[in-house]
Amino acid sequence: MDLALLRTFVTVHRAGSFTRAAALLGLSQPAVTSQIRTLERQLGRPLFLRQARGVTPTTIGDELAHKAAPHLDALAEIAQSGLDDDSSLRTLHLAGPPEFTAERALPALTELTGEDGQGFALRVSFGNAEETLEGLAAGHHDLVISTARPRGALLSATPLCDEEHVLVAAPRWAKQNDSGKPHLDEAPSLEHIPVIEVHESLPLVSRYWASVFDSCPAAPGTVIVPDLRAVLACAIAGAGLAVLPRYLCATALERGDVVALHEPAVPPLRTYFLVVRTGTLAMPHIARAHEWLRRTAADWC
Repeated sequence: MDLALLRTFVTVHRAGSFTRAAALLGLSQPAVTSQIRTLERQLGRPLFLRQARGVTPTTIGDELAHKAAPHLDALAEIAQSGLDDDSSLRTLHLAGPPEFTAERALPALTELTGEDGQGFALRVSFGNAEETLEGLAAGHHDLVISTARPRGALLSATPLCDEEHVLVAAPRWAKQNDSGKPHLDEAPSLEHIPVIEVHESLPLVSRYWASVFDSCPAAPGTVIVPDLRAVLACAIAGAGLAVLPRYLCATALERGDVVALHEPAVPPLRTYFLVVRTGTLAMPHIARAHEWLRRTAADWC
């Protein structure tokens, strides 16, 4: 079986579209379509169901991708790094949410980059879970830190750690609440406080309200900024309330720059996962980074 056809097939499977696969491979869409049809004729079975927007793999297509993808990734790694592992420094392409990656993962991984003989170069991308997992599947990243567990067999996820979410605001907002820190049935007392969030949909605040108060937040977002570190800065400045990971606001809480508006018996948690393409943990630099992050994360909980 022609390896070029398999490479095109795996790229289409990961991209979910002939058009996106063609862009990744540097080929025309007709060329990609022709190669997939050739492979389907050789196998005597359809590999994809053509739809109005993209393609969906058949059962046979999923099975072939699961078997072939790890080996193709390994061959690509050999071609990129050369046969002599000591002749060049391998590069780890990491992606994840900007705050967690910058505050947690990078300080841990940079301890490995300078090690003689076992170190690696590091290239980092930031993005949300959907973006980074799609990039991982398409081969743009080697290792992704994600708040979502991927589906399917092509990506493999390992729980990394849980982060606790805290409802915080500048001290002056807490003083304006008659009861100080509200109890479970006192969420409406927070309605007068503006909301700071990373997105118009208020993902963190809405999740906190649903988990703790069994309701939806009434106040709309007053300040929307797509970085939790900027959200914290706005909260310290007194712009309103925010829901933040404890690791990110712990120092501000200790200094009194912000205070916890609520302390539930069971705080909301969010799980982070380490995600790789299935089979790529056979590559030493990916396996080393993966294991090091898992060990280091034991001190983050």
